[in-house]
Amino acid sequence: MPLKALYDLPAPAKLNRFLHVIGRRADGYHLLQSVFVLIDWADRLHIERRSDGRLLRHDLGPTLPADDLCLRAARALQAASGTHWGADIHIDKQLPWGAGLGGGSSDAATVLLALNRLWGLDWPRGQLAKIGLQLGADVPFFIGGHNALVEGIGERLTPMRVVPCTYAVIKPPVNIATRDIFEHPKLVRDTAAVIVTGSFGGLVSESGDGKQGIGLLAQERSQDPAKWSADFGKNDLQLAAEERWPEVAQAVGWLGARFGNSRMTGSGSAVFATIGAPIGLFSGAAVGAEVIIKSGTAEPPLAAFPVDELPAGWVGRMCRGLEDHPLAGWASD
Repeated sequence: MPLKALYDLPAPAKLNRFLHVIGRRADGYHLLQSVFVLIDWADRLHIERRSDGRLLRHDLGPTLPADDLCLRAARALQAASGTHWGADIHIDKQLPWGAGLGGGSSDAATVLLALNRLWGLDWPRGQLAKIGLQLGADVPFFIGGHNALVEGIGERLTPMRVVPCTYAVIKPPVNIATRDIFEHPKLVRDTAAVIVTGSFGGLVSESGDGKQGIGLLAQERSQDPAKWSADFGKNDLQLAAEERWPEVAQAVGWLGARFGNSRMTGSGSAVFATIGAPIGLFSGAAVGAEVIIKSGTAEPPLAAFPVDELPAGWVGRMCRGLEDHPLAGWASD
């Protein structure tokens, strides 16, 4: 018989180390390239199997929308599998929403992974990811279980091994709908694509002088490693967000003044700084890509976030990067 309940399940947030909009499909969806990294700021879920087929959500923290991604994920899996089981889904919401941290998508992914076990489905990861993509572009990443180069509309994942870093993450008191950003007239939609080079397994820019990439050709690695840093690229959504929501620009400046770097994640409004990580490598498990990471300017890393310095209504914390999703082994490849 399947398990009856699963408790204290993490749904971690993600950060976009860069986010480029490289085009737009005929159906209006934007084509993206980004490196997603998992962090230890997470929601917690408790899920119990029901025998009557009903799907109920119970909010242990802030009240969520009536038909959130968790319920939609459970309903989609129930319909696709034809199971007679239901579930009680309890959510302890710790992540702020409207932040670009992927909290709703991560919750949905954790629900799919958990119900796959509780309902005894034993579906492989790819099958769950197809359902996840119908719910949101970020859901397949959280189901994938690893930090990754993310392409297309979110469905193309290249796993990457990322040196764990410390991140300072803050969110000003403004919630941003992704649709509002993508409809902004100043959104950049033609950033040059980053390509995976099969011959050396590196990630390099498709245009320019060959030095504007997130990767490094193998024979060039020793020449100037400092330029191959965590500061590669940009977030193409950031300018539009800063113009419409001045709080985002304020957050970028606040972190930049303290840690020497800052960048918005996703569609915002959260902003992060990379701190306290030594220069190191991360590699793409699928393609053997090598990338240099450079630390920010703060050393040593802070033991606690300077909450007292935050403006009123802002939230923030110091986060650790995760090498893998805590539930990475919960579905077969």
